[in-house]
Amino acid sequence: MDHYIILRKPPSSLKSIKRASGNQGFDAPSLATERLTRNAAADLCRDPEVLAITQPMATKLIRPVQSSAAPAVTGDAWGIASVRADQSPYTGAGVKVAILDTGIDRTHPAFAGMNIKEQDFTGEGDGDFDGHGTHCAGTVFGQDVNGRRIGIARGISQALIGKVIGRHAGNSEILFEGLQWALRERANIISMSLGFDFPGEVDDKVQLGWPVDLATSQALEIFRGNLRLLDALMMMFKAQSAFNAAPLVIAAAGNESRRSINSDYKIASSLPAAAEGVISVAAATAPSPLYDIADFSNSFPYLTAPGVDVLSAWPGGTLHSIGGTSMACPHVAGVAALWWERLQKQRTPQLAQAVASHLTAYARKDCFNSSFDSSDFGHGLVTAPTFA
Repeated sequence: MDHYIILRKPPSSLKSIKRASGNQGFDAPSLATERLTRNAAADLCRDPEVLAITQPMATKLIRPVQSSAAPAVTGDAWGIASVRADQSPYTGAGVKVAILDTGIDRTHPAFAGMNIKEQDFTGEGDGDFDGHGTHCAGTVFGQDVNGRRIGIARGISQALIGKVIGRHAGNSEILFEGLQWALRERANIISMSLGFDFPGEVDDKVQLGWPVDLATSQALEIFRGNLRLLDALMMMFKAQSAFNAAPLVIAAAGNESRRSINSDYKIASSLPAAAEGVISVAAATAPSPLYDIADFSNSFPYLTAPGVDVLSAWPGGTLHSIGGTSMACPHVAGVAALWWERLQKQRTPQLAQAVASHLTAYARKDCFNSSFDSSDFGHGLVTAPTFA
């Protein structure tokens, strides 16, 4: 028997969203894991109460790229001005952001005074063994450190930190649990800088003696099943828009492209960024004077943000510069928090959809070098609201 993740329609007796928000009419889906034979799993696929069923797939960090030069010893992180957060009258006050990553060093000065709720899904305990999650959190809502600004939305006071990647990586079951947790905790924005490990899934089976074609076919089946489950979960998120309970989900597009080798060596955005309703984010270099898309950045993103030589928090109280679409993703999450604050003050309905629309409408396309097009930068460079 194999291990399966099952997403079921909620029992009518469960009024989780109603209890949480006081609104009528929506029940949360239920996520469960069971050990089943392939025949039993196939039978469940025909159950009208089952939205999706799949075996879990390995997940991994979208590994950062080391900075090309030593970080400047003074000045703010360059992405702050690029997304015009320095011109925005908004700070993200009242917005709750969830970051699903490697955890956080909550003792870092960048997070002083914040209400941070941690949840470990890996079994390894709270904290950040890697630094990746701390860096992403610093870009979203980090306070100034030694007079240097690193955070886009410094007015955020509540954060949810889901540790879904551990020392031994993770899997989609853990990620889906993290998404459900963020939903239950009423996150407004969810940021994920991680990816599904399709090559690793193939390699694991080959190492067990499977023929390459059979290993690839099985991995593709699992990948497809996880895509369907993630799409179903995102549809359930979207269904809550009428109650203003839907979170906006943002994910890094991936770092697998090699544009410097060949201009056509571009890999499309991977899961979870490629799922329906997820805002995928590509990485841009610093302008000189126009922006380039980073050599590693995957194609067909929704938006683009600064993602090379990004300065942010690092475990131990220091600052560190790294790059990747992992670093671009939290820029978009931070800007989304600024738009969320603005639209919430205007009592805009269906906030998640409204924020996504404003991110699209105000993104800039005219700031990229002519060698790039919308398949490289999507709707454009994410831009903060600079007006009240």
